[in-house]
Amino acid sequence: MSAASTTPSVLFVCVKNGGKSQMAAALMEARASGAVEVHSAGTKPGSAINALSAEVVAEVGADMSAGFTKPIDPAVLARADRVVVLGEEAVVEPVPGMSGTITTWVTDEPSERGIEGAERMRLVRDDIDRRVRSLLAELTADEG
Repeated sequence: MSAASTTPSVLFVCVKNGGKSQMAAALMEARASGAVEVHSAGTKPGSAINALSAEVVAEVGADMSAGFTKPIDPAVLARADRVVVLGEEAVVEPVPGMSGTITTWVTDEPSERGIEGAERMRLVRDDIDRRVRSLLAELTADEG
C-alpha cells in the first residue's frame, strides 16, 4: 500500500479476535472512512466472529460481517502506529523494530453488573465506540 506511509495504522487485539477487537476494527473503519488503516487480531484466535457483536455493531452503521478470526501478524504489529489491546486478558509484547505504541483499553464489562445478552453487548459497543472516536481524532489530528 503506497498510502501506508502517510495513513496512520492501528491494530486492535483481544484474545479470540471474535468480539471486541473486531468491533473496534469495524467501528474504526466506519468512523474513519479510509483515513486510518485498520487491522484486528487475536492472541489465541477463536473459530468464529461473535454473532451478537456483529449484530449490535450493525445497529450503529458498522459492518464486521466479512471479518474472520486471525492471529497477530508480526509484520503488522511491527509497523502499526498504534496497537490497542482490548481487555486485560490479552497481552501483546513489543517486537524488534516496532514503531508504534501499545495501549490497553480496560473496556466496560456489563456482565460484572449482571447485564447480559444484547443489552450487555450494546454497552460494550458504546464504550468501544467512544474510545474509537477519541483515537480517530488523535490519529488524524496532524492531518488537515
